[in-house]
Amino acid sequence: QVQLVESGGGLVQAGGSLRLSCAASGIIFGFDVMGWYRQAPGKQRELVATITTGGSPNYADSVKGRFTISRSNVKNTVYLQMDSLKPEDTAVYYCNAILVESDYWGQGTQVTVSS
Repeated sequence: QVQLVESGGGLVQAGGSLRLSCAASGIIFGFDVMGWYRQAPGKQRELVATITTGGSPNYADSVKGRFTISRSNVKNTVYLQMDSLKPEDTAVYYCNAILVESDYWGQGTQVTVSS
């Protein structure tokens, strides 16, 4: 059974940094794509960043230049380094992983940025 477990969320002041981690278990081969999504209160879940097995990243325009996604294929772990955080980055952040046609989600971790 595949499980994704996020960690690293918390409360930070505007301009600060946080690093999220998502560790996957229950899989033998690596995921095709891993990434992060977020959902703010009253809003739909949105893409933050994704990264392929080969390390090619893709970012939402709102986080380009501030967030950096990376992954360890050996550890089946994806990271999100978030710098220059803004209050509008406040949301629950979800880890996502895709293998062939299967889509997996973590339970989410809260990120709160105070002004």
